[in-house]
Amino acid sequence: MNNTSYSAKMNHLVWVRSTTLSELNATPTLSVTRELRIMGWQVTLTAAGQAGYRKIQGVEVLGFQRPDIYFLRQLLFYIKVISWLFRNWKAIDVLLFDVMGAPWLTPLRFFRVLINQKRPLFAMDTRSVHMTDPRKENIKDRMRRLLYAVMQRWSNYTVDGRLAITQRMAELIRIPPKKLWGIWPSGVDPEQFTQARAVRRWPSHDDAINIIYIGCTPYGRNLMSVCKAIVQANSQGMKFTFSIYGEGGEQADLAKFAKHTSGQININSPVPHEEVWKVLAQAHIGVLPFPDEPKYQVSSPIKLFEYMASGLPILATRIYCHTDVVGNGRYAFWADKYDVDGMVDAMRLIWQSRTVLDKLGIQAAIAADDWTWAASARKMKIALEKGLEHYG
Repeated sequence: MNNTSYSAKMNHLVWVRSTTLSELNATPTLSVTRELRIMGWQVTLTAAGQAGYRKIQGVEVLGFQRPDIYFLRQLLFYIKVISWLFRNWKAIDVLLFDVMGAPWLTPLRFFRVLINQKRPLFAMDTRSVHMTDPRKENIKDRMRRLLYAVMQRWSNYTVDGRLAITQRMAELIRIPPKKLWGIWPSGVDPEQFTQARAVRRWPSHDDAINIIYIGCTPYGRNLMSVCKAIVQANSQGMKFTFSIYGEGGEQADLAKFAKHTSGQININSPVPHEEVWKVLAQAHIGVLPFPDEPKYQVSSPIKLFEYMASGLPILATRIYCHTDVVGNGRYAFWADKYDVDGMVDAMRLIWQSRTVLDKLGIQAAIAADDWTWAASARKMKIALEKGLEHYG
């Protein structure tokens, strides 16, 4: 089947991603695939790109080539995937896919029923909900939002099992308890970020505290509130800088605002994942300013775990996806309001605690050990085995 030797007794997971091979670098899929293989599963990870097997970050991936033409690229990709599935049908135990793969792959389950076979089992994984602001979406966005909604409901009836990123996500999209195999949250590879802790220089009593945000910059993530709070906090005698690394719809407005802040705010392009630790090493606080909205409440933000693993205390809004992780941890400074005033209040607490930020960073790094990709993969393994046990 490929160049990797597997035991005949291994359970075989085929994981179909609707992303491209190059985009896999920014997803948890590679880390979890690696961990599942270590735990004894045979995993065939597929994505769009150069045809055939290749290794990305040391993880073997199967690519299916497709043209870069909207809709047609999806059609041809899944035709090739389905053809490969039929050729390897009897060797597959579980087929796992996301919401974009559901329209193409769930009909195959009826073929399995037709030929009176128990396997492969069909499972859909949900990691996010549609993020577009309905007030600003175009026709393509509306069609995608509708597809997401329809496929979430459709899959409750047409798949054998569901997986989700958090229990709150499962509840939001109304996965029936009997269909929910399990939860596997986001995580981190701590060893990728330990070097940031070794080289970071913490601020002295009068040095500026550098707050950092790494991630997408669409409208609605409350980043402008942080920018305005930085200026306001500094006008009150505090010393902060704010560095943003990312890209998105609000990037131009953020950059325009930053031009008039005399270097208090710096807007930067994204950095490759392997370089993230270097920019985190220059920071003293990691910020997660997301508003109190369902799409954020149900998430499991990877950047939170990366901030923690790099030894950064956290400035975060008090919403479930943050509080469910941090709990009573003292390394988090909470913004109880999601506006500029709420951010300034949290920054005031940070400023008052500036002499102990290094100690709080140690606590954050210790807490990150509970949120590794290895731990997440174990939860996925348990979920998949639960499905296999249920269906025999």
